[in-house]
Amino acid sequence: MSGLVFIVLIMLVAIAGPFIRPDDTINANNQSLLISRQKPGFTIQEVRIAKYEPQHGFFETWMNGGSPKEYTSLRADSVVILDDKLIAYSTQGTMRTDTLLLQTLLKSSDGSYSFTRTFWLGTDKYGRDLLSRLMAGAMISLAVGAIAVIISLLVGLTLGLIAGYYRGWVDQLIMWFTNVIWAVPTLILVMAITFAFGSGFWKVFLAVGLTMWVEVARIARGQVLSIREKEYVEAARALGFSEFRIIFKHILPNILSPIIVISAANFASAILIEAGLSFLGLGAQIPTPSWGNMIREHYAYITTDLAYLAIVPGFMIMLLVLAFMMVGNGLRDALDVR
Repeated sequence: MSGLVFIVLIMLVAIAGPFIRPDDTINANNQSLLISRQKPGFTIQEVRIAKYEPQHGFFETWMNGGSPKEYTSLRADSVVILDDKLIAYSTQGTMRTDTLLLQTLLKSSDGSYSFTRTFWLGTDKYGRDLLSRLMAGAMISLAVGAIAVIISLLVGLTLGLIAGYYRGWVDQLIMWFTNVIWAVPTLILVMAITFAFGSGFWKVFLAVGLTMWVEVARIARGQVLSIREKEYVEAARALGFSEFRIIFKHILPNILSPIIVISAANFASAILIEAGLSFLGLGAQIPTPSWGNMIREHYAYITTDLAYLAIVPGFMIMLLVLAFMMVGNGLRDALDVR
C-alpha cells in the first residue's frame, strides 16, 4: 500500500503538470545563468517586465508541458520608484536605474513591484528550478512506462494466446521468434531500435515497448496451455462458440492475474530503461526534463558539494521503481489462489 500511495502521488504530480510547478514554463526550462548552482532554499527578489506573448489555453498548456514565459525577470534586492517612468533597483549591493514604463511591470499580490522566488531544491547548472524539473520529469517516466506496458501487452498477449491455443507449428514458429528476441540483451535491443528509428521522446516508447513483450508472451502461452483443456473450454467448443470468443471471453479473463503482476514489473523495468537511454543521450532529448538526462547533466558534480543535483533524480528513479516492485509483489500475493 505504501508503494501504491507513492505511485498515486507521483501520478497526481505528473497529471497536474505545469499548474502546480513553481516554474510553469514549457519543460520547466526557465534558465538564468546568474543564479546557477544555488543551494536548496535559495531565495531571490525580482521585478517582472510583462511580455505580450500569446496565451495558451488549458489543454494546450497541459499538452505542451507548460506555457511561454509571460515576463522578463530582473533581479532586485530592493525597488525604488523614482517617477512614472523610472525604476531604481539594487542588486548585490549595486544600485542601478533603468527607464521602464510602470505599465509594463507586473504587480505582486501585495501590490508592490517586487516578487520573491524561492528554489526549494536549489537550481541546476543552467539556473533552472530543480524541483520543477523533477516534477516535470515524473510525466516522462510514467508515460514511457505506461505506453511501453500497453505495447508489450498488445503484442505479448496476442502472440501468447495464439501460440498456446493453436499449438502445433503455429506455437513452434511463435516460440522460435520469441526465443530469438529473448536471447538478445534488452538494453542492446533497445539501443539498436533507437539507432534505427532515431533518438527522441516518442522513439523511446516504441523501443521499450517492443522489447518487453517476450515475458508477457511466454507467461500467456503457458497459462493458455493449461486452461485450454479445462471443462468449460471444452463445453464452449461443444456449444459451437467461435475460437475468437473462446480465446478472449473464456480464456483471457482467467489468465489475467499473472499478466497483471508481470505488467507491474515491466513498468518498473521500462522506467529504468528510459532513464538509462536518457543518460546515454538516446532517450528524451534536452531540454525535455527526464530524470535520466538530469543525472547525465550533473554527474560530474558527484564528488562535490553539488552532488545532490545528480543524486536527487537518481533517488526518485529508485523510489518509483521500488514502489512498482512492491505493488507487483502485493498483487502477486493478493491474486494467488493457492
